[in-house]
Amino acid sequence: MGIIRLPILFRGSMNDKFLYCLFDSGANYSFLRKDIAEQVEPLIQLREPLRMTIADANNFMMVEYATRSSFSVSNDVELSDEFFVLEDLSEEAVIGALTMQKWKMKLDFEHDRVEVDPRMAKMQIVQIK
Repeated sequence: MGIIRLPILFRGSMNDKFLYCLFDSGANYSFLRKDIAEQVEPLIQLREPLRMTIADANNFMMVEYATRSSFSVSNDVELSDEFFVLEDLSEEAVIGALTMQKWKMKLDFEHDRVEVDPRMAKMQIVQIK
């Protein structure tokens, strides 16, 4: 498990915002803190809350909302994914292992940076203006 924290630009239909994002290979899913998520993109209420276990099997969190957001790890590659929304998240944003695998991200601990596979730039989101 490894962790890197970086300022990342999140782009939503309501606002663009730089968030300090924790890249956590020990977390399966990606998360946004509710107060921040509400400023960037409308929240989607889940049909039924999800009960997710955390560090140990005796502790869990209830997830009632999700949202989809675009984010830029580097200036030339814009990515997108679903984020579960948590009221009491200690970080502004967390990028988990599934998002990192989806976009072929690699954590470079020696230089405190996140690398995106250059081939993913060809699959990036194209905005039509």
